[in-house]
Amino acid sequence: MSWQLRRLPVCASTELELDRWLAQRQGLGLPLAKLAVQAGRQRFGHGQQGRPWQSPAGGLWLSAAFPWAGALPSSAALGLAVAVGLALQLEQLGVPVQLKWPNDLLVHNRKLAGLLPRLRLRGGSIRWAQVGLGLNGCNRVPAAAISLAQALGARRCHPQARPQRLLIRLLAACDWAAAHASEPELVRSAAEARLWRPAAGWLHGGETWQVLGLDGSGRLRLALGNRQVALQRHF
Repeated sequence: MSWQLRRLPVCASTELELDRWLAQRQGLGLPLAKLAVQAGRQRFGHGQQGRPWQSPAGGLWLSAAFPWAGALPSSAALGLAVAVGLALQLEQLGVPVQLKWPNDLLVHNRKLAGLLPRLRLRGGSIRWAQVGLGLNGCNRVPAAAISLAQALGARRCHPQARPQRLLIRLLAACDWAAAHASEPELVRSAAEARLWRPAAGWLHGGETWQVLGLDGSGRLRLALGNRQVALQRHF
């Protein structure tokens, strides 16, 4: 199944555009397909918990929907699977990627990309997967972030950091995630191997905890002395 793509020079949010597209297709009784909406720039992009996501020209701003095999709770964690798929794509360019739980990709401790994953459910069945993604390509970024062009050591926009090249890699990342939806342990292991473990520890509940790793459902496992907790993703 090939991807159906809509490209927009500017929009309020690719998530809103994708939701409208999905609703139109459902209203017409069309079968589920692999759909993606790409914007050159977003005016009101958002990330986890509705936080604003700056989306200037030069980056990749995309929302995608695609079939997802398996059923809850045995399915792989969507966000981890897409993050691993994208990490594999970027590692092909020699970029050392780390996964900051729950939904960021880092390079040299600076944010390169953010994910907003959602499984669309009907009862206990998974209808499809949906993910929004923002990836810094050639755009200007704040001090705490990094662009792919910078990560590649380019003074100007590196060809591999241009949005159209990034689009191919992101769709391949979604394809990798979908292909491994029924392999939660493979996804967990690959994500844990790239997991960001801050040297200063993980601040939780006003205390500093040690990062142990990930469990099969994508929760972050922490330890403090003989206490352990698992943090749940919330989107």
